[in-house]
Amino acid sequence: MLQYILKRLLIMVVTLWIIVTLTFVLMVTIPGSPLNEERGTNETVQRNLEAHYNLDEPYHVQYLLYLKSIATFEFGPSIKQPTQTVNDLLGRGFPISFELGIITIIFAVVSGIILGIVAALRHNGVIDYMAMSFAVLGISIPNFVLATLLIQQLAVNTGIFPVATWSSPAHMVLPVLALATGPMAIIARLTRSTMIEVLTQDYIKMARAKGLSPWKIVFKHALKNALMPVVTIMGTLLAGILTGTFVIEKIFAIPGMGQYFVESINQRDYPVIMGTTVFYSAFLIFMLFLVDIAYGILDPRIKVHKKGGE
Repeated sequence: MLQYILKRLLIMVVTLWIIVTLTFVLMVTIPGSPLNEERGTNETVQRNLEAHYNLDEPYHVQYLLYLKSIATFEFGPSIKQPTQTVNDLLGRGFPISFELGIITIIFAVVSGIILGIVAALRHNGVIDYMAMSFAVLGISIPNFVLATLLIQQLAVNTGIFPVATWSSPAHMVLPVLALATGPMAIIARLTRSTMIEVLTQDYIKMARAKGLSPWKIVFKHALKNALMPVVTIMGTLLAGILTGTFVIEKIFAIPGMGQYFVESINQRDYPVIMGTTVFYSAFLIFMLFLVDIAYGILDPRIKVHKKGGE
């Protein structure tokens, strides 16, 4: 297991380096400059600004400075907000984005598993058809469209929930619903199909023959095996939720990293774009690593073998 973890850590470093390099290449090859708005200033001021942000250096020098900033976790000042560093923006915005993401993941996983179990236990019944119809709608509607509908129906028309900012539990309901519905639907469908298959296994029939209650059979014997496919796709769902927070934060005016990231793209604020991309990529890669470890813990049959089948 230690050898496997070290190998995975090496892969994580290489993956992050590839992301870092591609991000840098994209930034320097896009036509224009983040200082385009300063073209009307004095030529000396223009040169000083370029020197301050190392934009006058050759690309290979900029790349090495970029790698150094990542290694030291000092991404430098924002071009469009000179009084703020990228680290300041990450420190202020990431906790809010992280809170939104964690609440969304917990809600999506718990509600999706419960919905899938209920549908499996009522297979081909009314509850099953209703649950799967809801799941299909959840998968089909993009989160930004759902967010707009939720705002219109539950905030503007009825005033049940407030919108904008992130100051109370009531403000969290609509963003979490908009972001969690898609992953919840996927988890529900996957849990249902896997649970139906698991419930036909011989050991489940034996548990029923012993007179165990249906809920004890489900939660003690069947659920662990039924969750394996859910754990497998958690990496993809995490990626979708983390990237989806950017759009949802912008729609609901949540002061998280999404607000800074979208603005930095519009304003071509290189340090913020690259710093945010690297930070979120490293975070996502680490979460995928934890998913791999959890997969091995949940299923003892999964072992790490040496070459040659030893």
